[in-house]
Amino acid sequence: MSPANQKKLTGARILIETLIEQGVSVVFGYPGGQVVDIYDELYKARRRLRHILTAHEQGAAHAADGYARVTGKVGAVIATSGPGATNLVTGIATAMLDSVPMVVITGNVPTDLIGRDSFQEVNITGITFSITKHNYFVTDVNELADTVREAFRIAKSGRPGPVLIDIPKDIQTAKAYFTPGAPAEPFEEPHAAADKIAEAAAMIAASQRPLLYIGGGAAANDLGPEIMEFAEKTDSFITCSLMGLSSVSNTCDRFLGMEGMHGRYAATKATVEADLIIGVGVRFSDRATGNTKKYAKNAKILQIDTDLSEINKNVIVDIGLVGNVKETFRLLSEATAAQTRPKWHARVMELKEQGRAIFDKINADALSTVTPRTVFDIINELKQPDTVIATDVGQHQMWAAQYSRFLQPRRFVSSGGLGTMGYGMGAAIGAAFATGKHTVLITGDGSFGMNLNELATAVTYKVPVLIVLMDNTVLGMVRQWQMLFFDGRCSATQLDRKTDFVKLAAAFGAKGERISTAEEFRAAFTRGWKYNGPYLIHVPVDKNELVLPMIPSGGSLEDLITSDERKTKK
Repeated sequence: MSPANQKKLTGARILIETLIEQGVSVVFGYPGGQVVDIYDELYKARRRLRHILTAHEQGAAHAADGYARVTGKVGAVIATSGPGATNLVTGIATAMLDSVPMVVITGNVPTDLIGRDSFQEVNITGITFSITKHNYFVTDVNELADTVREAFRIAKSGRPGPVLIDIPKDIQTAKAYFTPGAPAEPFEEPHAAADKIAEAAAMIAASQRPLLYIGGGAAANDLGPEIMEFAEKTDSFITCSLMGLSSVSNTCDRFLGMEGMHGRYAATKATVEADLIIGVGVRFSDRATGNTKKYAKNAKILQIDTDLSEINKNVIVDIGLVGNVKETFRLLSEATAAQTRPKWHARVMELKEQGRAIFDKINADALSTVTPRTVFDIINELKQPDTVIATDVGQHQMWAAQYSRFLQPRRFVSSGGLGTMGYGMGAAIGAAFATGKHTVLITGDGSFGMNLNELATAVTYKVPVLIVLMDNTVLGMVRQWQMLFFDGRCSATQLDRKTDFVKLAAAFGAKGERISTAEEFRAAFTRGWKYNGPYLIHVPVDKNELVLPMIPSGGSLEDLITSDERKTKK
């Protein structure tokens, strides 16, 4: 029997109503023939659900990703079949590797044309099988609403991630009764065993040199205050992965910064000397650990994660606590007694001083007229405490990770696991829609060349993105490897493009200017901050400028490189 006084709705209408029901207020996307019915319903619902038209589907996926990282909500993106769907793949993989909750909607050809090589037909569920938490191919309009609800539930449950729903065109036009529901709640997570928590607390009590190592799981669970309180209680210190940045305020004296391949000196050295590593929502990736056989060889490892598959995946741990990261960490903190460790405290203070001296030397030896550190010192001074910093991928990303000052959580948006050049512009747009305020995008000439088409989106919607383009005329990070480890043979990394980025910005309808001194950068940043729309600052950087410290590939944390004595000028 049909519900009383209830009309049947098309699948397209059911989709839009369910998205709104699930709390979606902004969706990013690009229309096409196989989603035209969905876009017709978006038009009708435009006062309840805002659609942002990007320049490219990859930009839409990155925008949904950036929106999700900043808000903690599930990002949403829509694209048509065929190339529209495949253009999303890099964005989906980026979200998957960084555990970002996202629901991806794609259209497809009618079900009776599936498998016939129809125009713009592609098996997007097959293509994305390994880069989604789950995906769906909808064959019954009566199941569409519940499928969407389940997708949101999966995306936000446990370790978050992207979920794709592929909807053939005939399912969009078919009709079914729609019964409104409630926003999907995450699945219940496992609870860490009480005896394991007690064992972990005893391990911490026995430690002389404990170190907290926090990652994206800590960021996603807004664990910053609890982390800082625990560090103070146990007289321990805090390091983080790239994904853990902004979880803890830089004003916290116990926060040493990012560790690993391009981490802060004190963070990496403290990891080498610690006798206990407490990993919280972090996967011990190769960029953080270096050679895993040599990683923290004098330390025991305690790992807290919601995902059982992460325990012992990259490093063998002494104790693994599996459960909701926030709840598990709270229980562990309650079970852990307060303790002072004056020798460890003094040693870490010594490492911090050594690190400051090393960074001072790196910047004193800088080759650029405007050094990376100068750029970030000015940004830190002029931005607001709640400003989001988004990055692309490359040397500029690592300088941003080393020098940016974060005072509030979810303020750093960057591609960590996949390392996606071209991520930044879309993500910065998504972040700006999330906050309604200025976002600062740190990018390089190589990365920006992959996503500059989204300037059109930023101009159209007057998105306040302040773009700091660090231009060294090369693919800096790859070239750095070539200079250090391949005898300076710079193969295919010398761009030397003739693009005038300031004129390019003007052609898109944005504002831009070129600077050559720190004073000019300060003035330009101030002007850009006041501008209502995208504003590009072109910052020249010497191509021989290196990101240091650095751990060579296959090396261990003990192999930290802190200077380039050769000062090669090729």
